[in-house]
This record gives sequence, structure tokens and C-alpha cells, in this order.
Amino acid sequence: MGAVDVTNFCSEARTILQFVGWILTFFKIAIPLVIIAYGMVDFGKAVVASEDKEIKTQTRRLLYRALAGVVIFFIPTLIMWIFGAISEFEKSSTEANFDLCRTCVLTPWDTSCNADE
Repeated sequence: MGAVDVTNFCSEARTILQFVGWILTFFKIAIPLVIIAYGMVDFGKAVVASEDKEIKTQTRRLLYRALAGVVIFFIPTLIMWIFGAISEFEKSSTEANFDLCRTCVLTPWDTSCNADE
């Protein structure tokens, strides 16, 4: 099986990676806000109902939502950490410029991700 040429992958795919980065940034902002909003509404309903069982149920539900939000928040960072660990072992990582891939996904507003350059 022949070797795959990845020398220009990051520079050719930087607009796609930047788009993925903007989507991830949006979710990193939106998910905590949605969790907070749902938590406030659910706890408001539970307090108005004045039932201890309902308050405990809503507390557990909020905990699960918060845990899911934390997991979703750190998935891109975990994936980039794995790619970084792999790229340190790959000889072609410096040729492929995986740092550009990491930059475009984690910080899509960086000017090095613009296709004009």
C-alpha cells in the first residue's frame, strides 16, 4: 500500500476546517446557554409545584445536562490533543502543517485560516 501525500492537506482544507471551527465555537456558546435556560425553567416549575420529589428529579436532570454540556464542550479539544499526539510521532506532520489544521478548528477567527493568503 502506497503512502498518502498529505503535505498540502491543511492549507487546501483550511476553509472547511475554519467553517467547522465556527460551528464548534457556536456550540460552545449556545450549549451552556441552553442548559442554563432549561435548568431555570425546570427548577421554576419544580419550585412552583412545591414537591421535594420533583425538585430532586430536576436537580438530577440538570446534573446530566451539565455533564453532557461539559463533554460536548471538550470533545474538540480532546480530538485536537489526540491529533497533536499523533503528529508528534509522524515525520510528515511538519510537512503537512497540522498546526494550521489545529488553529483553524480551535480558533477560526485567526487570520492564518483565511483562504486569501
